[in-house]
Amino acid sequence: MDRNQILAWVQAERLSLADLFDDLDEREWAAASLCAGWTVREVAAHLTTSTRTTLLDMIKGAIRARGDFDRMVADEARELAVRFTPAELVAQIRETAGSARRAPMAAPLDPLADALVHGQDVARPLGRVRTMPTEPALAALGHVLTSPFYGARKRFRGTRVVATDAQWSAGKGPDEIRGPAADLLLLATGRPAGLDTLSGPGLQRVAATL
Repeated sequence: MDRNQILAWVQAERLSLADLFDDLDEREWAAASLCAGWTVREVAAHLTTSTRTTLLDMIKGAIRARGDFDRMVADEARELAVRFTPAELVAQIRETAGSARRAPMAAPLDPLADALVHGQDVARPLGRVRTMPTEPALAALGHVLTSPFYGARKRFRGTRVVATDAQWSAGKGPDEIRGPAADLLLLATGRPAGLDTLSGPGLQRVAATL
């Protein structure tokens, strides 16, 4: 896939996220997100890291977190959420929206998946409708399903995934899961938020692994 196209999608999503964050009030900034244990403000802080975290930062964070990747990421987000004001976090997202720099070991499509999914992590619990563009969502979904990072390869083994809002499918097997690309992406990244719009004989099995 063309990297310039991917970067254009990432930039558009980051700028749209900055607009969303700009519109939040103090209560919304402090609200719980779909990321367990994370506030909306901490999600925003995390979104500033993909263009700023260096390999040395990651090594230091991993040592402090005793090798626990999830803890390392959460600790970093909480530290930044305390250090910077909401306005400063939004400014940082806008400042590097078009940057091609990625976190160490991240693939070109990881920042896109990150921005798309975290946008839903913030918008849905706040009752805000945030439409996920179909083509970028499908690109991110295809990546997540084959990446070793998200756990989806194991979770969806033996399952055909079918988007109902586009001519798209991936995987093969006796089971099938159908639904909008956005909610398939949430499921692929381990989130139950979109389960109500999904169907198919493989849904119960995959949902049980979340």
